[in-house]
Amino acid sequence: MINPARLTSDLSRLRRETDMFLATIESLADREMTEPTLCEGWDRAHVIAHIASNGNALVKLIDWAVTGEPAELYASPEAREQEIDELAALPKEELIQKVRDSADYFEEQCERLKGEIKTEELDLHGKPVPATSIPAVRVAEVVVHHHDLDTTWTIEEADPDSLLNAVEAAVRTMRAKNAPGMTLRTEERDEWVIGDGGQEITSDREGMLAWLARGDDEHIESQGELPELPKW
Repeated sequence: MINPARLTSDLSRLRRETDMFLATIESLADREMTEPTLCEGWDRAHVIAHIASNGNALVKLIDWAVTGEPAELYASPEAREQEIDELAALPKEELIQKVRDSADYFEEQCERLKGEIKTEELDLHGKPVPATSIPAVRVAEVVVHHHDLDTTWTIEEADPDSLLNAVEAAVRTMRAKNAPGMTLRTEERDEWVIGDGGQEITSDREGMLAWLARGDDEHIESQGELPELPKW
């Protein structure tokens, strides 16, 4: 089981990040919903639709953790894309309500993690994720995709621990996709080793996330030329 105090803290941060995400999307005009984002191939409506869909899908990880029965988030990549496309086509207010509903559903289902955990480590698209980190996975999704919307909101506004969750999620992706060997260090004294850890790269959490997630190297320092990162 997850320590109840930790779960309460994680869900409190998730609520904060979700409320800021909702405030941002509620401020968008209808015409702004179709503007491009930092997430290649998706406009804002698609990014928002992904957050709505993801809140429901991640409940499958909770099911897996508490029942011991493996579960896929989506029936197939095509089913995932179709669901996101259908949500993105909804009128703005309906789409925003879908985000609210999925956020509430995910938080409600997280209460099940206070009980017995039958599967301690789960598989998320080839990435090992501890059952105790399921709420943090959702925090990372909200923070990264809030950044993707490319509005006046910046990742510096996220809670420091939420930024940590997001960088950790990005590191898991880099490891799963066999990124070049790197040792990542932040000004906040975090450290991650990817592969053989050969190249030292430093930044603060915000800069590290912007680079790992979307290739923005403005605030990255390195001993040599930065490696090419795999696409998400």
